[in-house]
Amino acid sequence: MRSQGRAEVPAHRVILANWLFSMKSLTKSSFFVLVTVLQPLIFSTIAFFMFKSGGRPGSLLYAALGAGLMGIWSSTLFGSGGLIQWERFQGTLELLIASPSQFMWILVGSTLATSTLGLYSVAGTLLWGAVAFDIPLELAHPALFVLALPATVIGLGTLGLVLASTFVLYRHANALSNLLEYPVWLVTGLLVPVSLLPGWAAPLGWILSPTWGIKAIRYSALGGNPVPALLATVGLSVAYLVIGTRFIAYFERRAREDATLALT
Repeated sequence: MRSQGRAEVPAHRVILANWLFSMKSLTKSSFFVLVTVLQPLIFSTIAFFMFKSGGRPGSLLYAALGAGLMGIWSSTLFGSGGLIQWERFQGTLELLIASPSQFMWILVGSTLATSTLGLYSVAGTLLWGAVAFDIPLELAHPALFVLALPATVIGLGTLGLVLASTFVLYRHANALSNLLEYPVWLVTGLLVPVSLLPGWAAPLGWILSPTWGIKAIRYSALGGNPVPALLATVGLSVAYLVIGTRFIAYFERRAREDATLALT
């Protein structure tokens, strides 16, 4: 039961404090170093050789941006999927939910930290491409590119919030995380154009923020109009936040009623 005698800490302070704490914790994890730093370099190297053999202009930068966002998605997915389980294993989940601060703001800080950590993937793949493959880093719309990156991170972070909220009741969250990684890479067009997939696959990506985030980033870098994709990313972020709020309230209540909150 929440304490009635203490005022809640403002939401922005809870989010910021938990974001900083989660960033420090994640950067000490060898697994997240692998996912956000090494894995994107491996995938981008494979993609560079494949795209380079095709000889299409601008393809290498296209592949570099996609590989970088693949790293952000992997970081967000595994971080959100493992968040509830880690707190359960450490015996702190009950304390977090019983604290005066709303559990939702704690999750927002953690999920934003996982997606923010993924920015290493974008920076790493771009730097690796420039050094090893002579990819020019000239941006068509630098100002919009600067806006598209944080908008995409927030979009992925709020999507992670929705995932994390549903994992409160699900004991095998890590298995579900493994299942979702590669399909989302495909249907959002991070590396392979969606036009190459079956026709029914494209609509699946419309409700996922990585679809619009990578479009906004690529249009900003390679040319085109990134504004519609940028607005779609922001709109989905708001929708995810609303959905995540409702899910957290519902699943938290269910977990309390069924006495499954600390179930490992």
